[in-house]
Amino acid sequence: MGTSIAQLKRGQKGIIKEFADDLLPIKLLELGCLPGNEVELVQVAPLKDPLYINVNGSHIAIRRSMAQMIEIDLIEDIPSV
Repeated sequence: MGTSIAQLKRGQKGIIKEFADDLLPIKLLELGCLPGNEVELVQVAPLKDPLYINVNGSHIAIRRSMAQMIEIDLIEDIPSV
């Protein structure tokens, strides 16, 4: 498996590619965790769990174990000139 949401650093963004498992909760799908949508890591809790993410304007807290099942393609930040 490639990069997952759990491997993002604060402020990094990615595009959801696929899920490692078909057991992703329906609630996450309803909130926009679908392939092709952009996701950003907003914050990580002090004990590294849960992760606070932004998916298409929806702010969601998910467990690290769940974030590891969502594979993404990193979006490379273009430095401003």
